[in-house]
Amino acid sequence: MIFSGTPSMPPRGGPGKKRQRMGDGSVDTRKLVTRLLVVVVAMFVFGFALVPIYNVMCKTLGINGKTSGSAYQGSAQVVDESRQVKIDFVANNNIDMVWEFHPKAELLTVHPGAVNEMLFVAQNPSDHVMTAQAIPSIAPSEAAKYFHKTECFCFTQQVLKPGERIEMPVRFIVDRDLPKDIHRVTLAYTLFDITARKPPVASSGQ
Repeated sequence: MIFSGTPSMPPRGGPGKKRQRMGDGSVDTRKLVTRLLVVVVAMFVFGFALVPIYNVMCKTLGINGKTSGSAYQGSAQVVDESRQVKIDFVANNNIDMVWEFHPKAELLTVHPGAVNEMLFVAQNPSDHVMTAQAIPSIAPSEAAKYFHKTECFCFTQQVLKPGERIEMPVRFIVDRDLPKDIHRVTLAYTLFDITARKPPVASSGQ
């Protein structure tokens, strides 16, 4: 049988076109999946990277270098006179704290194992009784467990009447086991006004 006329062509937008569009969609989907996988892997790697970054920040800024909140009860140590460690003393006021607050000296050179003392001065310039609490920290942070306070004004709250001035001692021992690569330690105190939380009661003898 013979047919005349031109051969039939697939209509526009027919199966061939649909297959092309489906193929393009598959390529786009694969690209999207690939990009999402890259993002997930990057986030995973960055999560692990945060740990050393955080450790470096702690080491640099002395974050988490908190000392014990009670007096050291360990046995006496033999003084290592062959080694010296420099101790820097820093006094800071928290926001809204109006007291004058400073160490009597900013630097002390000590021998590990020896008992040492530094005095901090505080004065209340306000016209009312105030209560304060000092919070200590140590830098570098890894030195905190080797810094032993045998007596500290930070163990108790300080109550001062208007204009009153006091000298507050901190006695401490730098442990003989302090890592050899640490030659300088900073002891910093931040003074907080806690009058609103704990109404002050100044003794009659003050």
